[in-house]
Amino acid sequence: MLELTMASVSSADSGATAGMLMADAPSEPGAVLRVGRDAAVCRLVTPEDWLFVSRVHLEFLCGPDGTWQVTWLRGSQPDPSSEVRLTAGEYAQPLVYGGTVALPHGGSGEIIVQDRTEPRSVNVGFYHEV
Repeated sequence: MLELTMASVSSADSGATAGMLMADAPSEPGAVLRVGRDAAVCRLVTPEDWLFVSRVHLEFLCGPDGTWQVTWLRGSQPDPSSEVRLTAGEYAQPLVYGGTVALPHGGSGEIIVQDRTEPRSVNVGFYHEV
């Protein structure tokens, strides 16, 4: 099972965890969890006016072997309005726009979507339960 928690953080409420959203999905091939502004297709939805987040920004997909990966989906603009990075323990790496990264099997970490123009971010914690 993959468990996600999401907090939207702006400079006005930095450090606050109120409004934290949660979603989970079983580690079955083809299971999907999405993060973005479009409530029709995303399980975790950011504020609609946070345009640095695409309608469907992140997609978590379970592969045939039960491992999860995350993809930063390309939006409608050629250049993104945000930066995305993944941290897991001591390990940290930026995600490439349109790129995919495997999540650690049985591990936990955080994916941070940072606005390039204002001090606000979407923080998505993940925990892969085996």
